[in-house]
Amino acid sequence: MALEVSPGVVIPDSDLSFAFVRASGPGGQNVNKVSSAVQLRFDMAGSTALSDAVKNRLRVLAGRRFTDEGAILIIARNQRSQDHNRREALERLADLIRRALVAPKTRKATKPTKASRERRLEGKVHQQRTKQRRKQVRWHD
Repeated sequence: MALEVSPGVVIPDSDLSFAFVRASGPGGQNVNKVSSAVQLRFDMAGSTALSDAVKNRLRVLAGRRFTDEGAILIIARNQRSQDHNRREALERLADLIRRALVAPKTRKATKPTKASRERRLEGKVHQQRTKQRRKQVRWHD
């Protein structure tokens, strides 16, 4: 079952791999017997589902979850059951990819308005007057 991130963006199962390990946390004695924690590995370098621009943004967003092999490693161990942890890991990956799909707006350089230039100059004049008043008064002038 492929992971549908958004309409038009589907991550195939061949790019995803799961590993199940023993988790710490809630579960009592069961946590010592059952491998309920999920390690989801998304092979981003080998994936053809995403464009290069999205991959670059995803690499930055992934941070320390990005491995040297070009994969994203997500570990989910908050839930007691393996199935819930698997769903949580897939949802976290989908959320990460959704955030990477949004291209940042390019900044358009603008000139300061006439009013803002006047406010800046008025502030400079005010500061100058304040400093002028701090000087010693000369009686012979």
